[in-house]
Amino acid sequence: MTHSKTQSGRTRWLAPLVGAAGGWAAYALTIRPWHLRWGATAEEATTPLAGDDLVPDAAYVTTRAATIQVPLGAVWPWLVQMGQGRAGFYTYDRLEQMVGAAIRSADHIVPELQQLVVGDTVPLSPVGGPRVALLDPDGALVLFETMDLRTGQSIPSLPPTRWAMDWTWSFTLRPTPAGATRLLVRTRAAYRPRALLGLALPVLLEPAHFVMERGMLLGIKRRAETRSVEPTTAAAGTVGTAAAL
Repeated sequence: MTHSKTQSGRTRWLAPLVGAAGGWAAYALTIRPWHLRWGATAEEATTPLAGDDLVPDAAYVTTRAATIQVPLGAVWPWLVQMGQGRAGFYTYDRLEQMVGAAIRSADHIVPELQQLVVGDTVPLSPVGGPRVALLDPDGALVLFETMDLRTGQSIPSLPPTRWAMDWTWSFTLRPTPAGATRLLVRTRAAYRPRALLGLALPVLLEPAHFVMERGMLLGIKRRAETRSVEPTTAAAGTVGTAAAL
């Protein structure tokens, strides 16, 4: 009798575990590859892009893309003005506000927000955000940050700190033969401690990152295609790469 009860108890626990393992396998093999490369071709997802070298040992990499039916110069101004307290991120503002971000995404080009330079901070939240590491109006904006994962605040890259993440957020513009623009958005992240966070981040980070970044790509596409803007160029001295991060 006791042996029978023990087997029954094990069976009750075994079924949920098998179900969870099967669900994770399905996610890892089908859903995860799709959303990590949403909208991007195989070539776009694997080709090196500007800023990749800033986080050479990335454990987390996404490349997402959208085709925008306007020339490159009409997309660039929307990227330059991004940030909290600036033009927002063109995604789901209410969701941003629910986590404490004071985001109000603009639906127009704001001239006074067009003067971005290498070294400037692009705020993600009240505690800060990444800095501009590369700025090229011909097709590349790269942001870099080392973040304390306990506070969300920016910290120095060196010396290495436990519970931290080095990450880049790059925006690459590619003109198409038809006169449209491909916008590629890539995230690369290396986090510490890797063994522990490697189990948690797929659950905590990836779904939210996908939803918000997909919303951003679609938000930029909609705005650029429905708002006529004059192509802008960077002010003198704004093009380049940060010498030290």
